[in-house]
Amino acid sequence: MSIKIISPFDQKTIDSLKSGNRVLITGTIYTARDAAHKRMYEAIQRGESLPFNVEGQVIYYVGPTPQKPGQIIGSAGPTTSERMDKYSPSLLDYGLKGMIGKGYRSKEVVDSIKKNKSLYLAAIGGSGALIARTIKSMDVIAYEDLGTEAVRKITVENFPAIVINDSYGNDWYADKEINQSK
Repeated sequence: MSIKIISPFDQKTIDSLKSGNRVLITGTIYTARDAAHKRMYEAIQRGESLPFNVEGQVIYYVGPTPQKPGQIIGSAGPTTSERMDKYSPSLLDYGLKGMIGKGYRSKEVVDSIKKNKSLYLAAIGGSGALIARTIKSMDVIAYEDLGTEAVRKITVENFPAIVINDSYGNDWYADKEINQSK
């Protein structure tokens, strides 16, 4: 059974979720991949403001394909999260509360998730067309020159994900490996 949650995330929601929980997210999510993360990280390093207020927000690691006529967005499957690991702790320190992607995160990111009481969730790889159906609106808000890697503000309804790293330091991937080795 999936837990229905609203984005942006409030601390009560974050605290209630545990690694392994399946969720359906409704609300606002921002998209950003490698190049956009690099620009945001560099802006933080220079003391500049970001293109949107990340406090409490969720970033989905996706570079959607171009939409076909009549579609809001093209295929919108998750990107490998580890490519954002260099930038994620700075964004978490800046107030980001959720990240959605696929795959493992580095120890530094997992430690930062716990320190900042935030979440890392996984979307199902290979399901980009299905995930695109949960996206109800989309607007490019920054770095349009990056094409598919531009920052977008999307509105989602019942976006499916699994909590991988919760705010208590639990790691669903590690827990599954331990349980499978017994």
